[in-house]
Amino acid sequence: MVGLFLEGIAAILVLVPILHPIAMALGIDPLHFGIVVIFNLMMGLITPPMGLCLFVADSVSGVGMGPIIRRILPMLGVQFLILLLITFVPALVTFLPRLAGY
Repeated sequence: MVGLFLEGIAAILVLVPILHPIAMALGIDPLHFGIVVIFNLMMGLITPPMGLCLFVADSVSGVGMGPIIRRILPMLGVQFLILLLITFVPALVTFLPRLAGY
């Protein structure tokens, strides 16, 4: 929800110092926490009203915001399902860094 109203870097600077200690107290892996935060903010880049990528796509294509949003909605649904998967199945996103020793 924050990505709807704040730009990504600003949201990271405001939220991560608040949420990180809470996540650590709940036993959430810091790597998993970071990936979920970034994925959430990435979704905010393509959702109105603050969707910066929507404005870029509109200016490049000249199609208009309405058709772009209609085309993005199915992809946003898929991203939401992926967000649910990576949130509730941490091994999906942490297995490769764990193999590399992190």
